Amino acid sequence: MHKVTKFITAIFFSLTTFWLWQSSPVLATKTLNWSEPAELQTLDPALSVDTTSSEILRNSYEGLYRLENNGKLSPALVTKEKISSDGLTYTFSLQKNARWSNNDPVTASDFVFSWRRALTPQTGAANVQLFDGIKNAKAIATGQVAPDQLGVVALDKHTLQVTLENKIPYFESLTTAPIFAPLNEKAVTKFGKEYGTSAKKAIFNGPFTVKAWTGPEQKWSLTKNAKYWDKGHVKLDKINFLVTKSTSTSYNMFQSGQLDKTDLSQDQAQALKKNPDFVARKQARIHYLDINKERPALKNLNIRRALSYAIDRKQLVERVLANGSITTESFIPKGLMSYKGQDFSKLAATKVGTSFDKKKAQAYLAKGLKELGQKELTLELLGDDEDLSKKTNEFLQSQLESNLPHVTIKTANINKKNRITRMQQGDFDLVSTGWGADYQDATSVLDLFTADSHYNFGKWKNPEYDKLLAQAKTNSGAKRISDLLRASDLLNKEQAVIPLYQPALATLLKKDVQALQYAPIGGYNFKTTVVK
Repeated sequence: MHKVTKFITAIFFSLTTFWLWQSSPVLATKTLNWSEPAELQTLDPALSVDTTSSEILRNSYEGLYRLENNGKLSPALVTKEKISSDGLTYTFSLQKNARWSNNDPVTASDFVFSWRRALTPQTGAANVQLFDGIKNAKAIATGQVAPDQLGVVALDKHTLQVTLENKIPYFESLTTAPIFAPLNEKAVTKFGKEYGTSAKKAIFNGPFTVKAWTGPEQKWSLTKNAKYWDKGHVKLDKINFLVTKSTSTSYNMFQSGQLDKTDLSQDQAQALKKNPDFVARKQARIHYLDINKERPALKNLNIRRALSYAIDRKQLVERVLANGSITTESFIPKGLMSYKGQDFSKLAATKVGTSFDKKKAQAYLAKGLKELGQKELTLELLGDDEDLSKKTNEFLQSQLESNLPHVTIKTANINKKNRITRMQQGDFDLVSTGWGADYQDATSVLDLFTADSHYNFGKWKNPEYDKLLAQAKTNSGAKRISDLLRASDLLNKEQAVIPLYQPALATLLKKDVQALQYAPIGGYNFKTTVVK
């Protein structure tokens, strides 16, 4: 009888333990399942050019500062900052207990190594213009000066000093861009050019490490970094990412509980605006048509203007997007920066090159075709292969063909990675693309179109524009604002690109996902996220 009692007690204890494990929020694995509209391109902060990579890098690497909810700037590895009286020297004290995922200490030298590497021409970093203003950065990027002459030095293991050539009013914000993250020199040396091409060929110092990514995957994960200095504030164990280019697919997976977040198409956004899970995210981005000025027809200013005036942007945001996106009257996103309490985008607003006028469009087309000695024009419009890009390009094709007689638009929607490659190679006529600001200043978007910018895929060149932006990096106050506004006007008058809209991101998010941080610059920050 005693043995039977012990046996029954053991079974009861085992079942009770199993029930407690299943129901306990403390013991249960805290996992988030997340959809992404595009593939991850790289885990090398110096080579990141796309939104998905930037978001993953901001969660797996940690630099001097981070952007928290609604773009609030907060210290990351910085414990103390000292700025010299002339505003040209920044001295940062760093976290002493920060470590890499391989358990190496994170030191000031890791920043020095990373920044020098990014600026070394052989690295091929795409965002090197972000270093402009740091002593000798531009000369190093163009191969005129050795990387060790960069104005950044490790005073000791945990003290970093940065020397500027001129004041940079947005410097702290600037350092949140992935390219400013530190790198583990031992790992970069080991993997060489292969660094960041897979999860196993990268070392991380952020809240999470990347797992199960080797390049072409449509899925990967972020897992809690056991070596992260502030791991006590990281509540999630794992975030599973799945590329779902169709919002119909991701919505069905959200409904069935397979995803905790889904992006929405314009039709879905309209139908689900009153859904308690609906969330619209502001973005510090501009969506636009880049124009290849090396194509003979598109070198013609009148043709470029005709294309721009032929597009009804209001119809695009209201009928096609219908997700909270707004029209833009310049290339400057609303909410990016302010001057004396006024949104800079309002100061830069113009109808020149940003508005719909069918009559003007046809007049410019007739003039342009006459100058070219042509009677008709055929162009290819390139875009991504996900749902919204396809619908946007269909709308643009319809607008251009219906409002411009003798113009034929052929659309090509391809994988994002291949689209970026074609842009880099100059293999396009028109391309539907977008740019998100890296920091909270107008130069973050205007710098794209300087003659030496790696992102000036359309090859527009204007010495006056370059001069104004160079001056804006040394001037201050009203003079600086004047330089930026004049540069913005030139961009529109010369129709260097065709601004379309400022996008919003319409989503559904499960109510049990809490403390998720989102910044218009940088996207989602999962460090403090909790799944209830």
